[in-house]
Amino acid sequence: MTEILHIQRMLDAQKREHISFHTPGHKRAGEDITELSYSDCLASPRGVLKAAEEDVARILGADASFLLTDGSTAGVFSMLYAVRAAGARSVAAPVFSHPSVWRACRVLGMKAVPIPQITVCGIARQPNDSAMETALAEADALLLTSPDYYGFFPPLSAAAALCKRTGKPLLIDGAHGGHLHFTPAVYAGCYADLWVDGVHKSLPAMTQGAVVSSKREALSPLLREGVRCFRTTSPSYPIMASVEYAVKYPRNEQIEAAAVAFKRRHGCLENDDWTKILVPFGKQSGAAQLALEGAGVYPEFNDGNYIMFYLSPCTKAEELEKLASLLLVLPRGEVAPDAPAGAIPMYSEEP
Repeated sequence: MTEILHIQRMLDAQKREHISFHTPGHKRAGEDITELSYSDCLASPRGVLKAAEEDVARILGADASFLLTDGSTAGVFSMLYAVRAAGARSVAAPVFSHPSVWRACRVLGMKAVPIPQITVCGIARQPNDSAMETALAEADALLLTSPDYYGFFPPLSAAAALCKRTGKPLLIDGAHGGHLHFTPAVYAGCYADLWVDGVHKSLPAMTQGAVVSSKREALSPLLREGVRCFRTTSPSYPIMASVEYAVKYPRNEQIEAAAVAFKRRHGCLENDDWTKILVPFGKQSGAAQLALEGAGVYPEFNDGNYIMFYLSPCTKAEELEKLASLLLVLPRGEVAPDAPAGAIPMYSEEP
């Protein structure tokens, strides 16, 4: 890694005798500190935090980027705040959107225009061009999820063209796409006016670490206002340091290629995102999960049809090899044509 890690360098430089008469209450200081004379302040960054956010914005191709220690949820609220402040009163979004979309609409007094979805084998699929256009005709902004939890992308080029043609902003919840800034063809920041990267999900950041960004100069100050409204006033320095580290983490093309080959060899669901491996087990999924966990392998989820294994640039080749050896001996059942009883939908809250 050749990028300077501003926040971590600051924290490392202060590893000395430190008697704490400040928060947090554990009094152990170290990296878990508060705003001090040397640590900068996220609410009005002028030092290492400002440098980190500027680096992140440059890497992600943004006009402005803001570090989040409240997960992508805070980013979704902040994006919708920004377009609401810019005059939008309604937003079109797929039914399977994260609950934070519908909750933010309620909080901000925005009308949610649901984009109907097609479900295949219990999996909600991304909207097509026609569905987006129909919904956006009744809304002032479009919010998409890219990629979704099952590793599918929406029609990004068509969505960007539609929003440009209608003069309406495009927002993207990229909670599961923080690793994609290496691949412009599918990266949210190459299409959206505002977008969230949930870096803790698919890059080596601590849980809750995320980034929200703006590409439109006119929306950047409004996004900053939104961040100030919905981001914590007591951000975790270890989480902030890990977000900067994650965004600057190098691409691992070896594991990307290994994941693509793995999917072909093991009859996995054909999706678009290399980090999400979905193995069909059907009615055998419960037994398969127990066997996997008994062998020390813990998947991301089991929806009653598929078991999903979530990769990142930190996944090791030998870990994929162990998974492969287990899959060879586990029985599989036929995937149900409809959502199986008890299956967890992509997200469970609708407008």
